[in-house]
Amino acid sequence: MQNLKVAFIQSDLVWHNAKENLQNFTKKINQISEDVDLIILPEMFTTGFSMHPKNISESMEGKTVLWMKKMASSKNAVITGSVIIKEDEDYYNRLLFVYPSGKIETYNKRHLFSLAGEEKVYKAGIEKKIFTVKGWKICPQICYDLRFPVFARNTEDYEILFYVANWPKQRIKAWDALLKARAIENMSYVIGINRVGKDANNFEYSGHSAGFDSLGETIAKTTPFKEETIIVNLDKKVQITLRKKLNFLADRDQFKL
Repeated sequence: MQNLKVAFIQSDLVWHNAKENLQNFTKKINQISEDVDLIILPEMFTTGFSMHPKNISESMEGKTVLWMKKMASSKNAVITGSVIIKEDEDYYNRLLFVYPSGKIETYNKRHLFSLAGEEKVYKAGIEKKIFTVKGWKICPQICYDLRFPVFARNTEDYEILFYVANWPKQRIKAWDALLKARAIENMSYVIGINRVGKDANNFEYSGHSAGFDSLGETIAKTTPFKEETIIVNLDKKVQITLRKKLNFLADRDQFKL
């Protein structure tokens, strides 16, 4: 029953510049002095949240995937975050979950942000995914997915739910409230990783990256508007004990999405 040590990196992003973003995250990851099991980066961490993927998308054999494999191996930790991936003739907002061994698992964003026309540019994912690290069942989701609790519903008894995001400042109160709600209703650790800075569309991002326990108590949070790396140690025994004591998940409704 091992604990899981998770690092999440709240950072500014350079618009449409994978080279500079990868250099920035290389520096930030190399500054993590503790041994960690999982390192989480924001949504579209090489480009910012862009509706113009034609000249900035990559393949699953591209430089970002190779970089993630290299960093995962060097830190002996899983590296994850979402990237614009082109496959056949379709573009995806795809979360890559890269193990130190070089193994890659993926999740394609299910709920595309229609307010920005994301559904006109990217192909939506269909499957909910559960990944495993050191015996922990982990559910990854991306930004707008946070607004849809049925999709996140904990029918798999996962222990960690995380969101990578480019969630703007003007709606940050919803981000704060919904992260906490997802933790409470799913009796799960929840981590949300958001960016800071301004993008080319002049949207400002305030961060508010944070972690919550199964009762919705804050266990970690970043400083708003500041680039920062937070490390949190998740205790599996505490969560299992809490679930056995309260057992709210046993009363969940039975239905399929």
